[in-house]
Formats: sequence, C-alpha cells, structure tokens
Amino acid sequence: MRISGRNISGLIAGILGRTLEPRRATFLPFLDGGGHALDEGLAIHFVGPASYTGEDTLELHGHGGPVVMQMILRRCLELGARPAKPGEFTQRAFLNDKLDLAQAEAVADLIDAATTVSARCAMRSLQGEFSSAVDLLVAKLIEVRMRVEAELDFPEEEIEPAHRDDVANRLEALGVEIDRAIDRGRRGSVLRNGLNVVIAGRPNMGKSSLLNALVGEDLAIVTAIPGTTRDAIRQAINIAGVPLNIIDTAGLRETTEEVEAIGIGRTWEMIGLADVALLIVEAGVGIQAEDEAIFSRLPDKVVRVLVYNKVDLIGGHPSIKEEAGNAVLHLSAKTGAGLDLLRDVLLETAGWMPGSEDVFMARARHVDALARGSSHLSAALTEISRLEVCAEELRLAQQDLCEITGEFAADDLLGEIFSRFCIGK
Repeated sequence: MRISGRNISGLIAGILGRTLEPRRATFLPFLDGGGHALDEGLAIHFVGPASYTGEDTLELHGHGGPVVMQMILRRCLELGARPAKPGEFTQRAFLNDKLDLAQAEAVADLIDAATTVSARCAMRSLQGEFSSAVDLLVAKLIEVRMRVEAELDFPEEEIEPAHRDDVANRLEALGVEIDRAIDRGRRGSVLRNGLNVVIAGRPNMGKSSLLNALVGEDLAIVTAIPGTTRDAIRQAINIAGVPLNIIDTAGLRETTEEVEAIGIGRTWEMIGLADVALLIVEAGVGIQAEDEAIFSRLPDKVVRVLVYNKVDLIGGHPSIKEEAGNAVLHLSAKTGAGLDLLRDVLLETAGWMPGSEDVFMARARHVDALARGSSHLSAALTEISRLEVCAEELRLAQQDLCEITGEFAADDLLGEIFSRFCIGK
C-alpha cells in the first residue's frame, strides 16, 4: 500500500507508533486506533523530493489478504488519507517534475505491454529516450527560431542571402528528422495497439482454418458446410514480438438467412476498422465475380493481401509476389505451407523487421503532435521570404512538439491521460 502527501509524519506515527529512518525497510506491526496489530510487515519512508511522486511517501508491505488490506486502508483513512484516483501517483510525479508527460504515459505502456519487445520499448521511453529525442528536435527548432527572430529584431540590417539559405537548409534537415521520428512513432504504436488483421472472403475458402493455423490451436469450427462461421472470432497473437489481433469473420455472400446476414454485416464493420484485410480465395478456382465485388467494397485505408489458399489440393507450392502494390500469396492453411511468408508480410505491413526495436512507444497524440509540427515546419520553409509568417509557423511547430513531453498541455488532456491508469499508479 502506498501513501503520498506533503506531510505524512502524523499518519506514520498513527499507524506504526514510531518514526522511520528514511529509505530503510523496517519490519514492524501496523496498528489500529487502539494500538493493536492489524498486520505486520515492511514499512519504508521516502522523504520528498527523493520519491516516485516527489512528495513524502510511505509504503506498507503486508501479507496482502483482502480483509487485512481493507483494515489497513480503513486505518489510513481514519488518519486523514483519502483513496487515490486512477493514475494519481504518476500524475503527481509529473506535476512535481519527476517525469515528463511522455515518460508518465510510458508507465502505463510498460504495465500494459503485451510482448517482451513492447515492454523493452516502453522501458526505454520511461527512461527518457523518446523525450530526449523530442527535446533535441525542440532545441534545434529553437536555434532556427533565434536566427529568424534576430532578423526581425533588426530590420534595418540588410539580410544576406547566405543567411536565408542557412535557415532554409536547417529547416529542411529538421523536417527530415521529424519525419523520421513520425515513422518510428507509427511503428511503435503498433506495439501498443497491435495490428488489426481481418480474414475475409466468400464462405468455405478456409478462413477459419487460416485463423487456427496462425493461432496454433482450433479456435474456430471448420467444416465443409459454407456459412459455418456466423460471428467474428478474435484472437491476439504475436509475431517476432509484434502483437496482432487476428479476426475470423463470416463468409461474405448474399443471403436471406437472418443470423448469417447479421454476421455478414458485422464482418463489414470489422473490415472498416481493420489495418489489414487477408482476402481468401481458393487456389484451384481463382478470383470469381463475387470476389471482385468484395474487393471493390474494401476501404482505401485497409492494406490488402490476396491469399490463394488450398494449394495442397492442386499440388502447388507456397509463393509470394506483388501485384498492383499488393502482396499475393499462395499457401495452405491445412498443411501450414506458406504461413511463414504470410507472417513476413504482416510484419512488413506493420513496418517492423525482426530484431529491430529502434522505435518510439508512441501514442496517437504523439504522432499527431509530430505531424502537426512537421506541417508547420513545411509552412515556415515556404514562407521564409516573409519572416513574420515564418517566425509564427516556427512558434506553432515548437508548441506542437512540446505537447508531447507536457511543457504545453491543457488540463483536460492531463485528465484524459491519467484517468486511463489503474489505481495505485
């Protein structure tokens, strides 16, 4: 149990009956109002600002039974404490300059990490790697702003063309660095949220078999009867440390059967939310008019991978090629032949190569802030002949980047971020 506040000496004396040596674990009983032991365990007193929150903090390590912990909690409340809100300890750490906002968010990312790769990336962000990269971009941006502002402050001085060229070169180089950060952030966001992969196609094409093959167990019922799958089946897996949300869906066809029609409607909803659509056709039959109709309805934002399944039935072999910018695979979900090719395609779609962890554990707001900063930087470059406009665009770009670490952050944004934390963090 963790208690944090500006002055908790009275609470420490009330529940422990004595003072504690700072930063030293002490074994002793935890007392109720009458001086009777509720439990016994380790107590540690961290004196602010040398604590997680930057305030005085007391940690009680007891036996952990729910009834005993409730008794200790009740005693803390009697002594003037109150229950913490979700994320309040980390929010206090942020407000007391122990963490910046990106580091604070990395705490939640580390807790929620679904793979070892995402956990390592979150830990690097918590240690300040992402924040340091953003701070470096801001420092370079400030340097360019200083040059532009200096020219505005001394309008009577003739501005040398070489000086303008230097500013333009610096802006171009900075734009490249921000774009690289955006790419690393987008790839890192896949580690947080996973890649949503929908398996779609006409009935009886082997969609459920492919799901079972990718997952490694029989989750979906497989029969020769078309329309067996009526509702979406979701399963989280990971490939080379990258989380994927695999979704098997109802076969797409015209039907008057009510339950199947509902499943088909949900299939299109899933496709609309997907990052990747695996479009399954039968290798021995090829693309039919019904398949073409399905392809034409796919949203433009969804990456399409055409999968010719059941190559084992025609004596074919696994293969991969590219047509019109889309991957085309031949495989067998039944035998597993070609599944490695499919896994490689999914990793490539996620922007991830095995062994590559040079990404930022970014959130959507981080990528958005970087993109807005990049846009203002591009505008500044086009307005370099009008220094007043250029200077304003650079100011806006700096503000966007500083939102990431919380140097500029609205209160409602902070509330939204920390409300997603668990209680006790």
